Amino acid sequence: MDAEVLRISSSLRQRTLTAFVLGPLVIAAVLWLPTPAFALFFGVVVLGAGWEWCGLAGIDGVARRLVYLGLIAVCLGLLWPHADWRLWLIGISIPWWAFQSARMLRMREIEPSPGFQPLLLPVGLLVLVAPWAALIDLHRIPHVGPALVLFLMVVIWTADSLAYFVGRRWGRTKLAPAVSPGKTLAGVYGGVVGAALCGLLFAWHQSLGFGATLLVLLVCGGSALISVVGDLYESFLKRRRGVKDSSQLLPGHGGLLDRIDSLTAAAPLFALGMTWALM
Repeated sequence: MDAEVLRISSSLRQRTLTAFVLGPLVIAAVLWLPTPAFALFFGVVVLGAGWEWCGLAGIDGVARRLVYLGLIAVCLGLLWPHADWRLWLIGISIPWWAFQSARMLRMREIEPSPGFQPLLLPVGLLVLVAPWAALIDLHRIPHVGPALVLFLMVVIWTADSLAYFVGRRWGRTKLAPAVSPGKTLAGVYGGVVGAALCGLLFAWHQSLGFGATLLVLLVCGGSALISVVGDLYESFLKRRRGVKDSSQLLPGHGGLLDRIDSLTAAAPLFALGMTWALM
């Protein structure tokens, strides 16, 4: 028992230290970097997550993984000067995540798949490149862009935190027990309420009218819901591969994919919705 307590305490210290280092770094990058530099910063994050995605897809060997990372980098480079291409990719990703939500909720059993999964190669491009495109389009909105990117992160952090605490206190019905046994319907409701409160505060701060406020609430609530699907989908891939974390890059937090899985699903919907709400 003492050993278990020490292990939990050590893990908590690692998580806290990593959060204290990464949190200010991410906030500074979002608020202070110009959009081209922010695109490069988040592009590096995407490439790091792409390396971990190779593990989930069963791509072995450094050379093969570097080829896939090169493909991701080419996609980012091609999308950077073409806003219409980015918009198409963002639009495609939203129904794809909606389909995954139905799939994850219906799943009753996960069969191990230790071999190479070629279908995950194009899926990885969509999952990783679409949120990059969404955040870049959001960040480049004059005057308010960086604040909107940070607000998206606050919405996700708030939803995740309230989902955890509400689920621990009142959670009874499992959301997707085969994929993530710890998630409950009550937790999801708590997360959506937390996101909606963030939306209300944002609308009050921006002095938005009733229509725009209602749209912001829908966008924040919808982003919280779809962020859960991003988490579930990565959990599904890890369970199928038989691993606990996407990597051990971040002490106490697993890998980059483990940190941005909610963002990958939420960013496209949030970017499109908030752009429309503030037009």
